[in-house]
Amino acid sequence: MDILSIAGILLGLTAIIGGNLLEGGHIGSLLNGPAIIIVLGGTVGAVLLQTPLEIFVQALRMLKWVFLPTTLSHRQSIEKIVNWSTLSRREGLLGLEAEIDKETDPFTRKGLQLLVDGNEPAVIRDSLEVELYTRQQREMSAAKMYDAMGGYSPTIGIIGAVMGLIHVMENLSDPAKLGSGIATAFVATIYGVGLANLLFIPIANKLKIRTQLQHQSRELILEGLISIGEGTNPKNIEMKLTGFLYE
Repeated sequence: MDILSIAGILLGLTAIIGGNLLEGGHIGSLLNGPAIIIVLGGTVGAVLLQTPLEIFVQALRMLKWVFLPTTLSHRQSIEKIVNWSTLSRREGLLGLEAEIDKETDPFTRKGLQLLVDGNEPAVIRDSLEVELYTRQQREMSAAKMYDAMGGYSPTIGIIGAVMGLIHVMENLSDPAKLGSGIATAFVATIYGVGLANLLFIPIANKLKIRTQLQHQSRELILEGLISIGEGTNPKNIEMKLTGFLYE
């Protein structure tokens, strides 16, 4: 669980709602059904028009990364690779065959299978780098969908504000209808700017960071498997892969 993501959302909402209350406002004044329909509906509609179906589905799947990151521990991966290296030197590459079924990550399973099948290190690198690049591009494209939502929602909010003002102008002779029109106008702007800067853009940036961390995890696995295929000493493999550690 990513505590910072939860804390960020709660702090942002608390600051805005709390500031509104301190100024003498009411929570009810920030709730407006037509405004949220205009902003959310318009934003999602624009994104659906722009985004291919497979990228849209990928973006929805990745949304859980904001709260439940899936990045592997670099240190644990290094320990596992060193153990594989020791095993391969003792029993040969075929000794790693039993390790394939223990892995849940498809990328790691594929790399181990290529290694066990006796492929040359250059062949393993070429095969895994294609998947590495393709995955990164697909995940980055999915993350950018939330960037697009952060760009569209303030503009849709302005559209909602203009629509509210049009409603006001049409009912100048009826003061009873002026309040709802003005409220929709201002609240739509708040929704558009607030959703962009408190949710959509931060989500996009966090997913980009998660994607980079995933890419680094796969690069670590790739370099480790190549080193095993080249017959590198386990100690040297460990020293090489510690370059991926942040601490």
